[in-house]
Amino acid sequence: MPWSGAGALLARPAFLRYLGLFGAVCCAIDAFWYGAAPFIRRNVTVVSIFREPGGPVILLLWFGGLAALCTAWWYGRRLLGQGVLTPRWIMVTAGLWSLPLLIVPPLASRDLYANSCQGALVNAGLNPYLVGVSAQPCPWLDTVSTVWRDTPTPYGPVFLVLAGLAAAFGSQVVAMAGFRLFAVVGVLVLAACLPALARRIGVPQDRALWLVLCCPLVPIHLIGGGHNDALTVAFLAAGFLVLAYPRKSWTVLAAGGALLGLAVSIKITIGVVLPFAALFAVGGLRRAGWPGLLRAGGVVLGAALGVLLVASFASGLGLGWLTALSGANESVNWSSPPTAVGLTVEAVGRWFGADLHVVPGVRLVALVLLGVSLLVILWRSRDRDPLAGAALALLAVIFFAPITQPWYLLWPLVLFAVSEARARWLVGTIVFGMATILPEGTGTFRPLLVPLSFAMVVLVGWVARRSLSWLRGAELAPAEVTA
Repeated sequence: MPWSGAGALLARPAFLRYLGLFGAVCCAIDAFWYGAAPFIRRNVTVVSIFREPGGPVILLLWFGGLAALCTAWWYGRRLLGQGVLTPRWIMVTAGLWSLPLLIVPPLASRDLYANSCQGALVNAGLNPYLVGVSAQPCPWLDTVSTVWRDTPTPYGPVFLVLAGLAAAFGSQVVAMAGFRLFAVVGVLVLAACLPALARRIGVPQDRALWLVLCCPLVPIHLIGGGHNDALTVAFLAAGFLVLAYPRKSWTVLAAGGALLGLAVSIKITIGVVLPFAALFAVGGLRRAGWPGLLRAGGVVLGAALGVLLVASFASGLGLGWLTALSGANESVNWSSPPTAVGLTVEAVGRWFGADLHVVPGVRLVALVLLGVSLLVILWRSRDRDPLAGAALALLAVIFFAPITQPWYLLWPLVLFAVSEARARWLVGTIVFGMATILPEGTGTFRPLLVPLSFAMVVLVGWVARRSLSWLRGAELAPAEVTA
């Protein structure tokens, strides 16, 4: 029986390890062949790549490599809890999968080019919250996507200081190597924090390590793409690890809050986890009561916000990050649910001869709904698993945001991996998301903008239905949170 033979192979840890390594090598080859080169390729689609010399091989390596990584990760989940995948084995496997992506050109994103120019902007004494990278102009401006050249940066002050350090050598190659080094450090910190955090919470270490470290997002996007999300989730995990310490002294609470503040100082949107961190620190509202929550939670929030404010003013950049996030409105893509709803309304309007421009308005409504959703999730998490609540809050941020990227899904995955909630739905979403970006950074399904917007509207309807059922008081067991 061919299927039983394949199933037997997929149940062998050694086969899964080398299947993932094979996928990583395929993607690494594609990074050299058709990655995000310094020059900007125009009008890239699957069809245009296919028509190029060697195009079929480029696509085969890319999608075949991604399929191998995702298959190994997916089927490895079935071996968790059996004592087969030990923490050390998982860490070695994760290292093998990331190793081929350490020395490749930027992969699946042009962010490294933009980040190096933002660092050059900081070194020139300009404020990236007030001007785009074309203001200097950056010596490497031609490598930055045109849509982001005049857009303020959305990143936090700590990352901008690090970007300045990376760009201080005057070489874009050195700067990009610095960003990849930051990403590697972030992944190593995750590898150190996750087992300890899982032990303190009482969840399986192998599950936490496998779901996060061996997630295909790590080698392809965090390492290959050099994204600052690696440092963000590293500080996030470290902060919750400190707050999980059994003896909650004021020093412990302040240290945990400060680490979370560093996470927010890299990626501002991570700040939605802070109220949940306060609940986590005191063990829930019922246990601590309002006085205990205000005292201990206040220390956590105060330390986090204090680090953010100190970093903002010590860097000389100020509070420009409060408004700089609006730059995300420059991108219009179906993968953002609010944007997809707006595009669908505009498409329907065109059927009837109406020239509508509703995307900005729908995005504004989505931000209001995000605020309401965060309050509801926080209230429902007051005496439940705060880590799962924080993960749901991060999912809400991604869902209502004007722009989304596949690697954002690592934020909630890190917290779901150390919570009691199952992450099956999220795992499936990540597998799909891996196929939505081409090796040079363009969206795979960009020509299908309108049809996929209609499909996204269906998903929005399903989420709305589930949310209404949740609000009517249906109690969700931990195993059903992400179902």
